[in-house]
Amino acid sequence: MKNSILTAGIMVCLTIFSLSAKKPGAGSFHFNADGKFKIMQVTDTHINRDSPYSQETVAMLHQVLDAEKPDLVIFTGDVVTGKPYREGLDMVLEPVLSRHIPWALVFGNHDDEQDMSRAQLAEMLMTFPYFAGKMKKVKNVTGYGNYVLEIKGSGNNRTEALLYCMDSHAYSSMKPLVDGYAWFAFDQVDWYRRTSDRYTAANGGQPLPALAFFHIPLPEYRYADRKGLRTGAKLEPECAPEVNSGMFLSMLEKGDVMGTFVGHDHVNDYVFNHYGIALTYGRFSGSKTTYTQLKNGVRLIELTENKRGFSTWVRLNDTIVIEETEAP
Repeated sequence: MKNSILTAGIMVCLTIFSLSAKKPGAGSFHFNADGKFKIMQVTDTHINRDSPYSQETVAMLHQVLDAEKPDLVIFTGDVVTGKPYREGLDMVLEPVLSRHIPWALVFGNHDDEQDMSRAQLAEMLMTFPYFAGKMKKVKNVTGYGNYVLEIKGSGNNRTEALLYCMDSHAYSSMKPLVDGYAWFAFDQVDWYRRTSDRYTAANGGQPLPALAFFHIPLPEYRYADRKGLRTGAKLEPECAPEVNSGMFLSMLEKGDVMGTFVGHDHVNDYVFNHYGIALTYGRFSGSKTTYTQLKNGVRLIELTENKRGFSTWVRLNDTIVIEETEAP
């Protein structure tokens, strides 16, 4: 009996140690032995604890996680849209946490409309196991959740690729003069430029391959109809900001970002090559808690070590793969 109690105690301690070891702070990953790194983008789950349809979203996540086995899951906003937020978050994270998969998150325009502010949400997220994000507010930078995740080499500790995660905010701060959705603040653009410069300098002047994740699409997404370089569904106008603070141009100038990944517009899931940057939507991951004309699913992105570019595809809730694309 004593041995059983001792064994149980050891197992509890090991579990606690394992969870604490996966808490935020690392912020870096490694390419696998095969030189690959796979990211699953989950967007606009719109979880409402009291809606039976949210269970469909959770079931879909169980299916696609088993099928794809990603190295990292990134939620690109509008994760929970019902009170209490914490219970909704527990619900949508269960498929990820039960598989011990690292995850990150950026806020959407609806996340802080429930019962917690952005600051409170950021503080809460940092307590979760396997959370790889860095939600602590950056000094003199607008928003919560402006951070970088590093992907290091398969056989070394050298940074080989970057994942920028950014807070694209919610609604215009200049109403009624400027209506609609928010845009990146100039201090965020400056933060990106300085961060990119620092990594480029450390890499001998060569920009590292990078991806960027946020919720609201850039104004440049609206060019997708004009150039015929789009693959995937476009079933609604892009709900981008009405003004442009220059984030896309900065990414173009710095030369590191290969693709941007957003949500927000539930019936768009396209990839659009715009001057060598793949402007990309995730696949709507929610259910009938909000509008949709598409089956819910997720977007997968696979990076290859020592290669600029990436593969991406959509996996639906019935585990069907569609829209396989090489980008940019």
